[in-house]
Amino acid sequence: MKTKIICIVGPTASGKTSLSVEVAKALDGEIISADSMQVYKNMPIATAVATADEQQNIPHHLVEILDNDENFSVAEFVNLASAKIEEIKSRNKVPIIVGGTGLFVDSLVKNITFSDVGVNEEIREKLKQKDNDELYDLLLKVDENSAKDIHKNNRKRVIRALELYYGGVTKTEQNEASMKEQSPYEALYIGINYKDRQVLYDRINLRVDMMVENGIVEEAKRIFDNSTGTSKQAIGHKEIMPYIKGEMSLDEAKENLKKETRHYAKRQLTWFRKNENVNWLYADELNKQELIDTAIEISEEFLKG
Repeated sequence: MKTKIICIVGPTASGKTSLSVEVAKALDGEIISADSMQVYKNMPIATAVATADEQQNIPHHLVEILDNDENFSVAEFVNLASAKIEEIKSRNKVPIIVGGTGLFVDSLVKNITFSDVGVNEEIREKLKQKDNDELYDLLLKVDENSAKDIHKNNRKRVIRALELYYGGVTKTEQNEASMKEQSPYEALYIGINYKDRQVLYDRINLRVDMMVENGIVEEAKRIFDNSTGTSKQAIGHKEIMPYIKGEMSLDEAKENLKKETRHYAKRQLTWFRKNENVNWLYADELNKQELIDTAIEISEEFLKG
C-alpha cells in the first residue's frame, strides 16, 4: 500500500509556509521542507525559513541542517526526505512536503533514483571556461534528448548533463533508468497562486524590503566570507554583493533583487504548471480562512480515499 503524502507548492512569497502550518495542525502532520536553500544554516533572511513563532510547534524537517560550505543535490534531498517520511509515518503523523523547488518535490514523488556519477572538478573547470552557447551546442551533439529539456542559459544543469556524459552515462539514459522502480508514494498536490500576477509581485517586493530591513546585507557579507558551497547561490545574497563591494547603491541592489525574485517566481510557476495533478488555490480569490479551509478539506478527502 502506498504512503500518502501531501505536497504544498507554489512560487516564492505565495504563502506556502502559513498555509502548510494550518494544514499540519488540522491533520496532525509534520512538515518536510523541499527548498534547496533552506537546508543551510546561518541564512534565514535570504531563504525565508519559518521562525519559531511561524512554525507554531509543528515539526519542520530538513531545515538549517547543513553548513554553508557543503553542497546539496536533488539526490541527497530524495534520500533524506524519504527517510523522514518513514519516520513521520512511524509516528502515525501525516507527511507534508512544502517548498518551491519543483525538481526536489517531483523527484521525491516519482521515486527517481540518480546516477552514481560523482562531481568531477577537472571536467567541470574545463566546461566552465566555455560560454553558454558552446556548452549547449556540445550537449546537443552528445545527448540531444536531454538538451531539449534544459534551457541553454541554465549553465548548472547543462554542465551536469555533460559531466554525466563524460562519466559514462548520458542524462537521457539516467532518466530512463531512474524511473524503473515504482513510487511508494501517492501524492496530493496543492498549489497556491494568484490570478492577478501583480498581487504576487507586490508580495515579493514587500518581502525584499523586509529582508533589507531585517539585515540581509550583513547576512550576505557573512555568507560570502565563509562559504564555498551551493549556499552562495541563494537569491538575495548575490544580488546584494554589488552594493557591499561599492559597485551600486542599496536601492539599485534592492531593485535587482526584486527583479530576480520575480523571475524566479515565474520559473517556479512554469515548472508546477506542467503538473496536471496540482490543485490550484488562488489566494486573491479566497480570503485567508477560506484558503485554509479549502486546503484542509481537499487533504482530508485525499487521506480518506
